[in-house]
Amino acid sequence: MKYQKLLFLLLTVSVLAVGCSSEALPEQVSLSGDLTSTEVEIAERIVSLSPTATEILFSIDAGSQVVAVDDQSNYPVGAPITDLSGYTPNVEAIASYSPDLVVISYDPGDLVSGLVALGIAVVVQPAAETFSDTYGQISELGKLTGHTNNATELVESIETDLAEMASSQVGNGLTYYHEVDNTFYTTTSSTFLGQLYALLGLSNIADPADEVGFGWPQLSAEFIIDSDPDLIFLGNVSWGESAETVTARPGWQTMKAIRNGGIIAVDTDMSGRWGPRIVDYLTAVKTAIEERTD
Repeated sequence: MKYQKLLFLLLTVSVLAVGCSSEALPEQVSLSGDLTSTEVEIAERIVSLSPTATEILFSIDAGSQVVAVDDQSNYPVGAPITDLSGYTPNVEAIASYSPDLVVISYDPGDLVSGLVALGIAVVVQPAAETFSDTYGQISELGKLTGHTNNATELVESIETDLAEMASSQVGNGLTYYHEVDNTFYTTTSSTFLGQLYALLGLSNIADPADEVGFGWPQLSAEFIIDSDPDLIFLGNVSWGESAETVTARPGWQTMKAIRNGGIIAVDTDMSGRWGPRIVDYLTAVKTAIEERTD
């Protein structure tokens, strides 16, 4: 499971690095010809192979139209999870659910063409790079499911909540390191996750290490120790890491984050799904920082 999640993260950022962002792709990679920007046939049987899309669909009250989701779509409770894979998708297995729309975040090369050949519409929504990307994906799924108003309300709610949290600047003057896994892959300020942290005024220690602008560099333990972050966000607690395991690492006890109780466990899933729960994620981070600075 850990390997799959890290593999998908690296696949996603590799695609983004060569320019296949949501802005570089068409709004819909589709169909059999009925889907246009002005005339949309409402999808009634949806298969989602994207955990982020699954969360969006249920958040805009389109959950009853979702007939199957992939094996990583573990939220919300009650989503029709199956053994379908978003990493190694199988056209025949997907088609067995008789969908009229399939939502994916990654095409291994023949998934879209295979589904379109069967007359099944496909929407590609890669990992968002900006907040605008997320808002666009929510709006797109709202339109395709007949829940435009709900999608608009959700976008407005997210925008309002993020702006309110940003006004606090609770992290101003603090530095952080976000740990993706225990080989020290991390995120920089240029990524979606980094932009979330920046809303709170936090500064990322990894920015100088990302010389090629990849966004997800692998640091060394020495670099992290020398950078001496105020906060460490553990995005790999689902994989067994904890404040105790981090504290036990050689040399790490000297860092401010460890001396001052600045290790913050964050939800592994939410830290990589840039949809409706970004507000929940940032709220949890903000609260944790406040608790440590009171």
